[in-house]
Amino acid sequence: QVQLVESGGGLVQAGGSLKLSCAASGNIFVVYTMGWYRQAPGKQRELVASITRGGNTNYANFVKGRFTISRDNAKNTVYLQMDSLKPEDTAAYYCEADIAAGISVYPAVAYWGQGTQVTVSS
Repeated sequence: QVQLVESGGGLVQAGGSLKLSCAASGNIFVVYTMGWYRQAPGKQRELVASITRGGNTNYANFVKGRFTISRDNAKNTVYLQMDSLKPEDTAAYYCEADIAAGISVYPAVAYWGQGTQVTVSS
């Protein structure tokens, strides 16, 4: 089985920074696109940023210029550097990875981390 374990969340003042990490482990053959989503109370889960295995990135408009996504393929880990945090960034942040498990490139399945809370105070 595959597991994604997140870390790095916490409480920070507006304008501060946090760095989230998410490591995939288990019966992994290859990890394709990885990304970060967030969900605030009463709201739907939304994409924050994603990154392909080759390093191509995609960001939500509300974090462009403030957040940076990166990955280490050797460690099956994705990171989210969060700078200039705003109170509206407060949410549970979830890691997602498209992974082919076992010994084959097929099928690829979306796996999710347990979530890590980010709280930004004003």
